[in-house]
Amino acid sequence: MGDGLVQARGLRKSFGGFEAVRGVDVDVAPGEIFGFLGPNGAGKSSTMRMIACVSPRSGGELSVLGMDPDVDGPRIRARIGVVPQLDNLDTELTVRENLEIYGRYFGLSRAHVRRKAVELLELAQLGDRGDAAVESLSGGMKRRLTIARSLVNDPELLLLDEPTTGLDPQARHLLWDRLYRLKGEGVTQIVTTHYMDEAEQLCDRLVVMDAGVIVAEGSPGELIARYSTREVLELRFPPGTAAPVETVEQLADRVEVLPDRLLLYTSHGDHLQAELARRGLTPLSALVRRSSLEDVFLRLTGRSLVD
Repeated sequence: MGDGLVQARGLRKSFGGFEAVRGVDVDVAPGEIFGFLGPNGAGKSSTMRMIACVSPRSGGELSVLGMDPDVDGPRIRARIGVVPQLDNLDTELTVRENLEIYGRYFGLSRAHVRRKAVELLELAQLGDRGDAAVESLSGGMKRRLTIARSLVNDPELLLLDEPTTGLDPQARHLLWDRLYRLKGEGVTQIVTTHYMDEAEQLCDRLVVMDAGVIVAEGSPGELIARYSTREVLELRFPPGTAAPVETVEQLADRVEVLPDRLLLYTSHGDHLQAELARRGLTPLSALVRRSSLEDVFLRLTGRSLVD
């Protein structure tokens, strides 16, 4: 299928009569951060579990590190790191022990995992918490420890399933910094997320998934340029007031009507806002912003990423 680190052709996953992944094609190049973007239930996690060799595929072709997961699952798992959607740390062990004992599962020597644990604790900014109980850590610290643990075997490929779900903005940005550093060290990463800003910040390329299929693929910038305009004017009107859809449709490139606001897609948001004011339209609030992957998903599926 080529030279990609991960390659899939017509990949499918079914659970009884339900088809969660319905024939997707994926190519992940060495050294890149590749993203699966979509709402809950889109098929992202099912795809990741097949790549991680913990869920057999129902159909199609799949190659991970040049091997077939159905045949070489143990060899693949020895060379990848996995960050699950929910932390699964051993709460009966200390922070350091979570790293050292996990490293032993890969057949690494005690001396090696001790040295590796020191390195990973510094990477996760937990150098002063090595002897602390896991339960004493904050949510962001636990997430950083989970990522550190996934690196104990020096993986060539790191799989991260919703890595920042439930974290506050400061913890999310700290985790993004850790992932950027790993990319600089040559670690290939595959990330699933339903956060549009996370995908834009992290991913070199991504696919947008919905209902088990890929509906678009490209870099964040390419997708925004292809499916949206440069700017968006958001208008909110007082409750009970009819939104002037017919009027604004004549002025914008495209209009999306949401329950609480109108989205007007245009190349010049400020000019459009001034023209609406000249015509006597007085929204409760108006905001000009740049287009995002949220707008791409809305264009492709008719709903927002978080629906």
